[in-house]
Amino acid sequence: MFTRQAYRAFQPLKQPIRRYATAPSTGSSNNTLYALAAAGLGVGGGGYYYYTRPSPKSAKPESVAPPSTLEQKNIPSNPSPSASAPQQATNKAFTGSDQGFISLKLDTVEKINHNTKRFRFSLPNSDDVSGLQIASALLTKYKGPDTEKAVIRPYTPVSDEGEKGYIDLVVKRYEGGPMSSHLHDMVPGQRLEFKGPIPKYPWAPNKHNHIALIAGGTGITPMYQLARAIFSNPDDKTKVTLLFGNLTEEDILLKPEFEHLENTYPNRFRAFYLLDKPPEGWQQGSGHITKELLKTVLPEPKEENLKVFVCGPPGLYKAISGAKKSPQEQGELTGMLKELGYGADQVYKF
Repeated sequence: MFTRQAYRAFQPLKQPIRRYATAPSTGSSNNTLYALAAAGLGVGGGGYYYYTRPSPKSAKPESVAPPSTLEQKNIPSNPSPSASAPQQATNKAFTGSDQGFISLKLDTVEKINHNTKRFRFSLPNSDDVSGLQIASALLTKYKGPDTEKAVIRPYTPVSDEGEKGYIDLVVKRYEGGPMSSHLHDMVPGQRLEFKGPIPKYPWAPNKHNHIALIAGGTGITPMYQLARAIFSNPDDKTKVTLLFGNLTEEDILLKPEFEHLENTYPNRFRAFYLLDKPPEGWQQGSGHITKELLKTVLPEPKEENLKVFVCGPPGLYKAISGAKKSPQEQGELTGMLKELGYGADQVYKF
């Protein structure tokens, strides 16, 4: 079933939101609250109202753990193409682990908000595509003049895999984050080393009937990659639910892109937002995530062929699904998803 049998129409919005917003925090700081809240939203109703409301007219660590040596070695030398990856392009900038790191020139920098920028890097040739599949990421490498070892971090480009000549990264600057700080200090004309692709969850059209994306902060980028691939393929009829948590409204990354998807595919895509510090008149969620919230927004565990994806800061994983055991191993499913009856085979941790 696409919607739950029992639901309430999404009408009395403000009162249920206040109920979640006034729930006491178990932490002593906003950072603690955000770690717990970064993937849900305080919306009301006693059941799953996903398609009952009207369509609508980002010292902290890096948000993604550094890749292990094993993860770097496991980049396939000949990545198998995803069914949703571009099929016509033949010139791929990134071809696998035997290629090594390649240097790309920073072309443009766009400020998104107070701590987030979009970086466009030129591929080696103007007719190159990235070579990424759905879902996959790239490694970045930088060694400063005063550092003993190079810093390596994975990032998921937000540009389409079929775009020629460039890739776009959206990066939030974290205090004490060496790679994000370096990127934010870069100016056009400078270069950064990249390697990949790093395969994540292999996607094919209609692999699942319905997917739920639970993200916090810059954990949204692999979710956007997956959602974009689904809705750009007319043969893919997968339904998508997004839960995205942030500190403030300004921190909601890629919101115009998700609004476009929601306006274009109102019967198949819904995005829900949770803010730790909502502005006056905010019409979605505030506060921290609860099991009641997940029951309200997510499709039920018994729904046929369902997959739930999780990506965000460590606190999000701990509360929602449990951490990954290693870059290659999902680890035990714990947290609220397990308590709500979701199985390990229904959850994927980016």
